[in-house]
Amino acid sequence: MQKKSKRIFIVLIVVVLLPFIFNPRLTSYLFGEVRYQDEQLKPGNLAVPHLRTMAWKKQSPFADSIIHYWADQPILNKGLGGKGIAPRLLLAKLWVKRGIPEVNKAICELKAWGVSGSSWALNKSGDYDFTLSILIDILWYFGDQPDLLYPESKNYLLNVLLTEDGNKFRYTAPRTLGLVMETENHILMTEGSRYLKNRWIMQHGNRDSRYDNLQNGMEKKLFDFMEVMRTNGLYEFNSIPYIGYTITALLNLEAFGSDKLSAEARRVLDLMNWSYALGTYRLRHYPPMRRRYEKSVIQELNTDYQTVFMKSWLSFAPIGDYDRNLGGGEVHALMGALMPYRPADKVVEMIFSKGNGYFVKLGHGSDGSPEIYSAYENSLLSAGGVNRGERSLIVARPITLFRDDRAVTLAETFHLAGPGSNFMKWNNTGVYKNFACAAGPVAVPSTSVSKASNGIWAIYPGIDRSVIAVHSEAALGLLVLFKDIDAVSLLEQLNKANPDISRLKSEFNFPDGRKLTYDVGAPKNKWVMISDNGIPLDRDFDKWPLMDGNLKN
Repeated sequence: MQKKSKRIFIVLIVVVLLPFIFNPRLTSYLFGEVRYQDEQLKPGNLAVPHLRTMAWKKQSPFADSIIHYWADQPILNKGLGGKGIAPRLLLAKLWVKRGIPEVNKAICELKAWGVSGSSWALNKSGDYDFTLSILIDILWYFGDQPDLLYPESKNYLLNVLLTEDGNKFRYTAPRTLGLVMETENHILMTEGSRYLKNRWIMQHGNRDSRYDNLQNGMEKKLFDFMEVMRTNGLYEFNSIPYIGYTITALLNLEAFGSDKLSAEARRVLDLMNWSYALGTYRLRHYPPMRRRYEKSVIQELNTDYQTVFMKSWLSFAPIGDYDRNLGGGEVHALMGALMPYRPADKVVEMIFSKGNGYFVKLGHGSDGSPEIYSAYENSLLSAGGVNRGERSLIVARPITLFRDDRAVTLAETFHLAGPGSNFMKWNNTGVYKNFACAAGPVAVPSTSVSKASNGIWAIYPGIDRSVIAVHSEAALGLLVLFKDIDAVSLLEQLNKANPDISRLKSEFNFPDGRKLTYDVGAPKNKWVMISDNGIPLDRDFDKWPLMDGNLKN
């Protein structure tokens, strides 16, 4: 009988796994990639800045408005469902010391509604770690303030609601038989909350080895995990919506971890924010991203969740005005307002000023998409990247030109992509120094009017002394930036340098004689650009280093 039951169990397991074995998109959609960071990237020649000399303000009216946005909402008896909405409300009320008896009563009525880790068909009660990552902040901020967090509320928080402790570090998604790696954001939220609960208990007198993060290995495992993120970059790079939860978990560790773990979390955040600064201009950000495909329809340029965090942080900086629209990102703006982390000086400077320009390439390893950015004084060309097959979960986007203007949606920018409208068919890596090309036409914002054109080239005014040259046809788009030249003269020089229009499909000659070659139909594992003035370019972006390029400023 036992043998028969065992056979039945094995058959059931096989039946459950078969859909995933033969449907890799379903597997990766539900759990993320099976592998996680199994290669080592070279660091490249661009160092991540860590220097902090800026005199950050201690208070911010904008940050206060975000805190009050949450604190002013009524406590509703709706439990702790969702991605941590109710805990944020309670955290904000404790922060401003409002309705303390009601807050404590609400905490003691809450239920540990699920389990940590990814939710999916066999783990429908997952995602509780979204809640854990905020509850742990309530413990650390108010656990030693009994006038705010009552002793009975603290004990209930510790013993009932904070469900993860000890050393059961999980790398795989729940109920996948250890076959599917968990995603970065879930690992950081779950294991970071476990680590911080252990640490709080140890610091409050419990010497049980279960809670000793050095003895039980939690400190080393979390450090090693973050070290991989720092040296290889994020697997869920630029992810919508998950980047916000990854940042929250790192902010928790940076604020409350040991000196060693706090410093490593800060270094990972610094890497993420330096990458962001290189790929944004005045908080407009539209890079390729990994996860999720349905987010490909987003057209807004200034409301991704890393931008939301940045807007909270910048409200404490001694800088002028900037766009504070959150686009519904208040859920993450709160954590940016409450946690102590602030970006490095150079990050803040780079977001708003591109100096004399730069050209940088950010590698994301095998089967990933590179990020490529070309800055030119008051503008930035942002490559859209490339999808590497359905399982890659990479959303490729149009190549986008950001300028010192008020554009907040894709339609308000010069952008190009192709072939067709399906991003899974695009290789939009065709960005080089002040140059962009793609296998599709250039979209021109409705507010831009050409100053000169001849049916081959159209010259548009840029910002300050710059001009934009556009060649656009159904299967080919070229966009080139120039400065200190009038439109009519540039049109004449482009015609002279490129007399054979058919050759524009594979090469472009600058008026000064420099020639670029490219293949807008390049396979998905090759950079579109081929050579610069006869010198071959490294097209194998799977092997590109983490950060490489030339900062002129």
